[in-house]
Amino acid sequence: MQISDVPDLAHTQPRPVHWLATATAMAAVVALAGLLQPDAATAGQPGSEPTGRTAPNAAPLPAPDTAAVDFPLECGGAKALVTMEATGDLDGDGDPETVAAARCDAGSGTPPAGVYVLTASKDAGTPRIVATLVDPADRQSVADLEIRDGVVRARLLGYSGPDVPGCCPDVEQSPTWEWKNGAFVRSEGGRDESRSV
Repeated sequence: MQISDVPDLAHTQPRPVHWLATATAMAAVVALAGLLQPDAATAGQPGSEPTGRTAPNAAPLPAPDTAAVDFPLECGGAKALVTMEATGDLDGDGDPETVAAARCDAGSGTPPAGVYVLTASKDAGTPRIVATLVDPADRQSVADLEIRDGVVRARLLGYSGPDVPGCCPDVEQSPTWEWKNGAFVRSEGGRDESRSV
């Protein structure tokens, strides 16, 4: 056995005051580490906007119900009729929007339709119209409507002039709308036209 040349040190014999000092120091380190946590990481696609969600794993809201909306149609006593609808996330916030084609429920001819974007408010879930993509004043009817990859796609039937009878549209268009910089941008035949919300 080797004998140490260093005299016994006082702190080699633990006393309750040493344990208390160690426990207090450890508690202070743990509390300080809890206060200095980094902000939660947020991931998204390049160029994507913040979603504004409060909980990262919050369930998406249901798609807005067209039955709960009064469409801005002047039907002269007839009811508004939703002829087509599609749902999908158009603005990248994780909640679906509904795009609806609605027209007056007329008995004859081809009444013009409007195409509207509906969203639900996060607090009450009440659906509301946030954009009109096709105005009924444009005298068009909707032959097809879908949302694919966040883009609204439609096939519209219209008229080449005021003398064409309402029963027989003679012009067809296939526009798309995409949410860009706070507005729906319409594209057709290589040109873009913005429709603000």
